[in-house]
Formats: sequence, C-alpha cells, structure tokens
Amino acid sequence: MEKDLLVTLEESFSHFSKGHKLIASYVLEHFDKSAFMTASKLGQTVGVSESTVVRFAIELGFDGYPEFQKALQDLMRNKLTSFQRMDVTSDQLGEDDILDKVLSLDIDRIRGTLNECSKKDFYEAVDRIVNAHTIYVIGNRSSSALASFTSYYLNLIFPYVKLVHSSSTSEMFEQILRVDSKDVVIGFSFPRYSKQTLNALKYAHDNGAGVIAFTDSKHSPLVKYADNVLIAQSDMASFVDSLVAPLSLINALIVAVSMSKKEKISDNFKRLEYIWEKYDVYEKSESDEDN
Repeated sequence: MEKDLLVTLEESFSHFSKGHKLIASYVLEHFDKSAFMTASKLGQTVGVSESTVVRFAIELGFDGYPEFQKALQDLMRNKLTSFQRMDVTSDQLGEDDILDKVLSLDIDRIRGTLNECSKKDFYEAVDRIVNAHTIYVIGNRSSSALASFTSYYLNLIFPYVKLVHSSSTSEMFEQILRVDSKDVVIGFSFPRYSKQTLNALKYAHDNGAGVIAFTDSKHSPLVKYADNVLIAQSDMASFVDSLVAPLSLINALIVAVSMSKKEKISDNFKRLEYIWEKYDVYEKSESDEDN
C-alpha cells in the first residue's frame, strides 16, 4: 500500500463495521504490539473472531492477514523509538530463555532473507561490482559496521574501493563528488532509515552511477534510487538492530564476486601473505613455530 497504514485506518474508520472499528482502534493505539499478534490473538484481544480479523485485512486491500501484519511490522520498525522497542522486546521474548529465543529469531531471519532476496538483483549486483571503476560503500549508524565489513573485503579484490565516512552531510558529498556512470555505490540502511544514506544514493542515481541498496523491505525509501535491491530481514530484538541476516547476504555477495575474480584474488593474496610474513603482521601459533 502506498499510503501510511495508520493514516489509511484513520481515514477509513467511519466506514468500518462495529467489529472492524474495534480492530482498527486497537491497532491505532497499540500498533507496536498488534504487529506481532496472530489473527487469532488480535481477535481475542479486541473481542472479535479470527475470521473477522482476516476480513478486516482483506477490506484494507491486502491478500490476507499475513500481508497486513507484514505491512504493520514494516511501518512499526521505522516509527518506534529505542524506548518503545524495549517494550516490544519484552512482549516478544516473554519468559523464554533469551539466548535460545534471540538466536532462533536470527535463524528465522536468515531463512526469510533467502526467500525474499531476488536472485536476479543479487547476480546483477555482482556484475555491477565486478565491472565498476570505483566502488563506493556507505552506511550510517549501526549500518556503518556492514559498510566497513564490505569495504574491507572488496579492498582485497579491487583497487578502487572507497568507504564513505559521513560525520557530516557536507563531508559525505565531498567524498562522492566525482561519482559517475562508471562507478557503483553500495548503500546500507535499515529502520530507522538514514537520511544521509538516502541522499547519497539519490545523488549517485542522479549522476548515472549504478546503485545497490541493502535494506529490509521493498517499501524502503532506498528502493526509489536503487538499480538493484538486496532485501535482508533485520527485525529488532530490543533496541539492538539484528545484522545477522544482512551480514550473511553480504558474505554471499563477496563470495560471488570473488568467484568471478579468482585469478586476480589468488595473486592478491599471494602478495598479502608475503607482506604479512615479512612485516610480522600476525601472531604465530605454536604449530607454526614448530614448523
């Protein structure tokens, strides 16, 4: 749906049946909690049947309740403050063992990412990277860790890789000033989306560069400026963003890129091993010393 789901509920409220008004009222007041409720649980909470909840979702234009719930979760992730996310965590985890629950949720996110990520976009992104003159990598806030990881490994493969540092908007644009159609820009942003990253991708897009967006949904604002969108699930478990699925997708991208540049990478690593050995970069293990 193009319009904000909460705005749609408010505008349509007067036309709803009595049962649908009960659902809409609860969702508007508790969208953070209702986003993780099953249709049965939501119906039980407001005092209507599960089938009424399903019909409510369909009346709003969704194919069914799962699609409605997904839209609500997408909306929720970009609206909640860190404090509100802590409350959601308590509801999600309940009394379960935190270690088991959080790791299980991350496993589910990787599975979901495998189902959602377009293979066409993935392999087109690989080709863009391999054929680019300069590769720019940008990510702000928690996504900066993803950008740093990606640029580190791409630097081992390609001669011109720039990690864009963005302590200020002016500094960011100074670093991507010369981006053009020969280049590719890889941007990372997950809810709550970074305006700086969005502006960088828009600038790159307007200057003819290839744009690859790592984000969480086809409704993400980054999609508008991306040639290839790589979707990875990043649902939060507390105020901490889960980067497990995005990182797994990055691993796959780097491996795919490296497989297409095997000979070059082999030469690079031979040189690196020589340098690491000559300048004593790594601590030697006991087995190495024995040899």
